[in-house]
Amino acid sequence: MDDKRPDWNKVWKDAMDTQRKTNRNTECSSIWNSKESARRFWKMARENGAERINNTIEGMALTPQSRVLDIGAGPGTLAVPIARQVACVTAVELSECMVAVLRENLDEYGLVNVDCIHKDWEEVDAETDLSGPYDVVFASYSLGMKDIKASVRKMLDVCSGYVYLYWFAGETSWDKDSRKLWPSLHGCEYSSGPKCDVLYNVLYEMGIYPNVETFPFEHINRFEDLEEALEHFGPHYGIETEAQNKILKDYLTVVLEEENGGLIHRGWSTRVKVWWKTDS
Repeated sequence: MDDKRPDWNKVWKDAMDTQRKTNRNTECSSIWNSKESARRFWKMARENGAERINNTIEGMALTPQSRVLDIGAGPGTLAVPIARQVACVTAVELSECMVAVLRENLDEYGLVNVDCIHKDWEEVDAETDLSGPYDVVFASYSLGMKDIKASVRKMLDVCSGYVYLYWFAGETSWDKDSRKLWPSLHGCEYSSGPKCDVLYNVLYEMGIYPNVETFPFEHINRFEDLEEALEHFGPHYGIETEAQNKILKDYLTVVLEEENGGLIHRGWSTRVKVWWKTDS
């Protein structure tokens, strides 16, 4: 590698390390620390993102014979509807509560063609945990991996078709909110994670030249009252004390909007779909 060029995988690792050190207990698996929060995520995803879910599924090369790997499956936001259309799905998810709600949803919809793997993707053993090769491998906003290069290589090892990665471009609304709140909440500056520019350069260094599609997305979280909003946002902002809770409460009182007897929180982000067909 040219010494003048950055090691983009190291750039990713450094950004992830800084984020973990400064952002306290706000990693994805720790945020969804109860079944109630996981169920709320499932409900909001379906209410908020029905169009996004449909567009995501329609944008994948799926057939009734497809074998699919969903990395960071959550409560089954995509795994559940995809399972109705394909031969089988392997759903990898680290959060215990998310896995529990995923299994509830599979039972509710009578789906028996989904295999749940309760592990961090970076800890998954491709030979013993998975049943590849898969025709479609995807990770939807679940790229919080320490070593993105190794993580992508593992995806390639088990993929015989298409890889789809979904991530973020630029500052999101929660980055903006966190940047305002972090000094008061935690006494330090907020650090956002690496975005799609780093991801693209890692792939480029690996000899992967993917398709890229960028699109805006607005999502609305709905709450019955302020207490429900605090319960939802508390883990995202690493709330542990009453003083921190009051800071967040005061902030939400300003930014939440009243609608139909409840409260809503509007968020936005620029999102990116990165995909390619593997050589195997």
